[in-house]
Amino acid sequence: MFTGIVETTGVIEKADVTPENTRLTINAPKLGLHQVAIGDSIAVSGCCLTVVGKSPETFSVDVSNETISLTSGLKLGAEVNLEKSLRFGDRLGGHLVSGHIDGVGLVTAINDLGASWRLEIDAPKELARFVARKGSITVNGVSLTVNKVIDVADGNALFEINIIPHTHQVTTIRLLRKGMKVNLEIDLLARYVERMLGKESP
Repeated sequence: MFTGIVETTGVIEKADVTPENTRLTINAPKLGLHQVAIGDSIAVSGCCLTVVGKSPETFSVDVSNETISLTSGLKLGAEVNLEKSLRFGDRLGGHLVSGHIDGVGLVTAINDLGASWRLEIDAPKELARFVARKGSITVNGVSLTVNKVIDVADGNALFEINIIPHTHQVTTIRLLRKGMKVNLEIDLLARYVERMLGKESP
């Protein structure tokens, strides 16, 4: 489990592609890799991946072909948001995040408001019903609060989030531009609510 509070960013410096999967090596000298062991989980731009190798400044993860096809931003040279998994006793600063990407959204606008940035994202219709005003959503591994939701004719949902200067500075949100794709994870509690409402009472 994660919180969506990004610890630092890293750069994908190597990608070894095989028919079965892709092994990514990520340079992350500020992540505190001395605290990371083989087999630990790290959220890479919101995607929970298992550490299979490490050095003092890098770690490696295997990414399945399916994960590559269903996510965005896991490419050679890309800067990625990084968060180590929660430990018992850690403070929950964002919201509960599983690291399982639910879908890919599209940035439709990003506006500099002077003291903050307004980011608008088009969420696909299969996720639209889970996006709620004042609810939580994870964008490229960053826990954010939805300020506004507009349902559109194609079944998708446009939602707006406000980015404070700190978040803009320390995450890859600062790199986003109109037309770019982002990884989305809906609020974990929303999944359970849908499951309960979708089943008849015993």
